[in-house]
Amino acid sequence: MNKEQYVIGVDVGTGSARAGIFDRNGTMLASAVEPIELWKPKPDYAEQSSEDIWQAVSKVTRECRKKAKVDAADVVGISYDATCSLVVLDAQDQPLPVNEEGDNNRNIIVWMDHRALEETEAINAGHYDVLRYVGGRLSPEMETPKLKWLKNHLPQTWGTAGKFLDLADFLTYRSSGVHAGSLCTVVCKWTYLGHEGRKGKWDKNYFKQIGLSDIFKGDKIVADVRPMGTRLGPLTQQSAADLGLTTNCVVGVGIIDAHAGGLGLLGAIWEGTDKPELEKLESALALIGGTSNCHMAVSREPRYIDGIWGPYYGAMVPGMWLTEGGQSTAGSAIDHIIADHANAPALAATAKKQRKTVYELLNSEIARIQAQAGKGPEITKDIHILPYFLGNRSPHADPHAHALVDGLSLDETIASQALLYYAMIQAVAYGTRDIINEMNKKGYNIHTMFVTGGGTKNPLWVQEHADATGCTIILPEQPEAVLLGSAVLAATAAGIYPNIYTAMQGMSKAGQVINPRKETAAYHKAKFKIFQQLYGEQKKRRQAMEKF
Repeated sequence: MNKEQYVIGVDVGTGSARAGIFDRNGTMLASAVEPIELWKPKPDYAEQSSEDIWQAVSKVTRECRKKAKVDAADVVGISYDATCSLVVLDAQDQPLPVNEEGDNNRNIIVWMDHRALEETEAINAGHYDVLRYVGGRLSPEMETPKLKWLKNHLPQTWGTAGKFLDLADFLTYRSSGVHAGSLCTVVCKWTYLGHEGRKGKWDKNYFKQIGLSDIFKGDKIVADVRPMGTRLGPLTQQSAADLGLTTNCVVGVGIIDAHAGGLGLLGAIWEGTDKPELEKLESALALIGGTSNCHMAVSREPRYIDGIWGPYYGAMVPGMWLTEGGQSTAGSAIDHIIADHANAPALAATAKKQRKTVYELLNSEIARIQAQAGKGPEITKDIHILPYFLGNRSPHADPHAHALVDGLSLDETIASQALLYYAMIQAVAYGTRDIINEMNKKGYNIHTMFVTGGGTKNPLWVQEHADATGCTIILPEQPEAVLLGSAVLAATAAGIYPNIYTAMQGMSKAGQVINPRKETAAYHKAKFKIFQQLYGEQKKRRQAMEKF
């Protein structure tokens, strides 16, 4: 009998590092989580430490294996997903500061950092050909504006830098010692042209035109780009010791966190079929929810959609073009509207006393109001919200957009707080509807969403997203779909499966199905129209005030 083999998927998000250990069928035996530091020295700045993250990754990897009572020798593969954050190292792989205080420990510009707005606008004004593959405009969340900011504002860091890495690529480099970039990270965030020839290429003329041609000197920007799940090699002795594994464990090329969620979710569409058929994927959207939301759709041909990232060749599912929508604030917008209300301290105290979450208490209050009014979602008809606290990522690609709330009163009760919370959930869902509409105009036929993330634990969030978009929602059998996506890469790299398609099919399974309620369609149609009007009206006001 063959001995059971296991793989570990590691996810590094904005606030924590997580690890899960899986068998070949996609069953998670155990997981562990560890918080990571986040510094916000100024508005729109966000920084992290690669050393702090590595220590957290090491801890959760050891913990999940021990919880599962699996021998280190039986873990044959590991891979990583992470936020699209920029890691800066010197020539000796030591951290360099990305801050004006000179703190070397803070050597990561986090994805959500918007310090490079001016650089982003300057690059976008050039209308470079590479921008065709990012929806026409770069976001300040991407890496080339951040690199330009470093060169402009921190010349000492720029001059002594030895490597600029996406966070997922830093983790695979630290693990294997192989300096290789993931096709996912460099195509999606660095303007690498993955469709150009067999391995793709950098458009060096673009970097020259934006004043970054010196990044190609030495080994600063990765030259070796490989598809996700490719075997990089075994763990080094040091990384094996740190992670509590052995040098028989191989490292697979990693991926961006949302894209790992896409792999962990979409394989369920092939459940029960003889073989993975790529065309089936074109009717589905993977929604990976969290602080922000990411909306992943794939097609066999490139689809150019203004304001939506991509098309990215091979950046999630091999051989397919990825279209990536997103909301910079999603879960964070919902949490903010709760915390910003006068009743927030009282709500938190009640939740603690009753050992419930604030969401459970607010959901109960919404149910009470609905029962009293004899209505459903219509109880929010007087509150309209635009949830653009960090601008709009898709479909407007407008980092200058702001949030709006229409319908405030002086009411400080939990009823007022619950209605604002409910209206914010709907607003986030309308943002997803906005993205899907634009995708479907350009050839997609999306009517099903495979969804993962913290919001899926909230039944109100799930039902409102189904109702507001008109899509059937399928939750994964394995709730930790992002960790599962990284495990898919680890299983492919370790040879448990011959390719990513079969690993997705073998490890991903569907769970609960939530259908949209037809009786709410007219209400959401009317409210969505107002949602779109709010943005148009804000743009007009901004234009009227530009001269001041």
